[in-house]
Amino acid sequence: MSELNAALEHPVYNYKVVRQFAIMTVVWGIVGMFVGVYIAAELVWPALNLGLPWTSFGRLRPLHTNAVIFAFGGCALFATSYYVVQRTTQARLVSDKLAAFTFWGWQLVIVLAAITLPLGYTTSKEYAELEWPIDILITIVWVSYAVVFFGTLVKRKTSHIYVANWFFGAFIVTVAVLHLLNSAALPVGMTLKSYSAYAGTVDAMVQWWYGHNAVGFFLTAGFLGMMYYFVPKQAERPVYSYRLSIVHFWALVSVYIWAGPHHLHYTTLPDWAQSLGMVMSLILLAPSWGGMINGIMTLSGAWHKLRNDPILRFMVVSLSFYGMSTFEGPMMSIKTVNSLSHYTDWTIGHVHSGALGWVAMISIGCLYHLIPKLYGKEQMYSTDLINVHFWMSTIGTVLYIAALWVNGIMQGLMWRAYNQDGTLTYAFVESVVASYPGWIVRTLGGAIFLGGMLIMAYNVFMTIRKEAPAESPKAAPEAAAV
Repeated sequence: MSELNAALEHPVYNYKVVRQFAIMTVVWGIVGMFVGVYIAAELVWPALNLGLPWTSFGRLRPLHTNAVIFAFGGCALFATSYYVVQRTTQARLVSDKLAAFTFWGWQLVIVLAAITLPLGYTTSKEYAELEWPIDILITIVWVSYAVVFFGTLVKRKTSHIYVANWFFGAFIVTVAVLHLLNSAALPVGMTLKSYSAYAGTVDAMVQWWYGHNAVGFFLTAGFLGMMYYFVPKQAERPVYSYRLSIVHFWALVSVYIWAGPHHLHYTTLPDWAQSLGMVMSLILLAPSWGGMINGIMTLSGAWHKLRNDPILRFMVVSLSFYGMSTFEGPMMSIKTVNSLSHYTDWTIGHVHSGALGWVAMISIGCLYHLIPKLYGKEQMYSTDLINVHFWMSTIGTVLYIAALWVNGIMQGLMWRAYNQDGTLTYAFVESVVASYPGWIVRTLGGAIFLGGMLIMAYNVFMTIRKEAPAESPKAAPEAAAV
């Protein structure tokens, strides 16, 4: 009877789907980053496109963005949210079959993207290039994901909903709304072709309402959910301020949704809408830095761990990049700054300070924490390899973004330089030639980051190769994180 009561009190969790998503996070990370390095190299050595349409920059670039955002980032979010929601609610996932469907359905979406995008089937919408049949599949998988996540919250054995689940929940709901509205389209027969339901400026506004909030909720809110669980667990410290975490949540979700128009400065979008996007972007700095400070200050009293814990260093450096990119974004939304930065490599550097420095590094840190627990090991195969990976990731990211900062400011200044008679000082091709050294450094930085991912794959393989994992141990409540 006592064993039965213990089983009821501490259920056996569904770790199988978490393991599947965790492993595929590493696999898709390598694939997506390899494509990124390849197209970066194409800018320096155009012959790498091999004269084939499906290996051209224009075809592979959306494949890269979809692979790193939705394959690598998406699998990391599925893995961590399924793990966190079970641990913090003391309840098994509401449906094992539906959870398995989300895994296989999401992998099918990724494979279909890898086939259709190089073949040129695209809506041409940023971060939403996939055509309508795949959009329908995404919707079905995402609704199933919501049912599993919120259904598990409903059956929780704790009265409190830990703040990480607030962020995961907001990310799931908002991404669903963004996807449905932005992907509205009129199919052309039964072909892989469609036309947007919107036109002109309205289409642009809907697209960048989606595009910026894909960053705001898919690449920020979801990964903040990771941060609020895994940073305290790895540091073995409670969250610095639980009250600040709640303020952070409500401020972020209230303001972020309005910031999209800053992508459309100096366009046909009404000036008041552009200004609204700029003002909301500037306000957004406060909740963003509130979250960063909350994460870093969680290490108060645990700074000594940084000397010997490369996993914690991954997490802390990711928070530093989060703070840097969420300062840079509002600054670049100011119209006068944007007139210099827009359409230049500066924007790409900014995106990757968030993508590599924040999203990838917090995901990597969380996976290094998670994988030994999923496979019943005390720690990863090699801490030294984690340390090497950390330095490769940090150096690669710094090289990447510094090169594009320099390139971007140079391009902006060259494009706006005029002679006394009003003619342009530089031809566009001269700015391209001047950009080559920065593009070489960017390719090198990306290659170093990719090399770190290969080291991670080896470390993960060596960690899990011998023992078959148990379903999950009976778990104590999550006192350390909460």
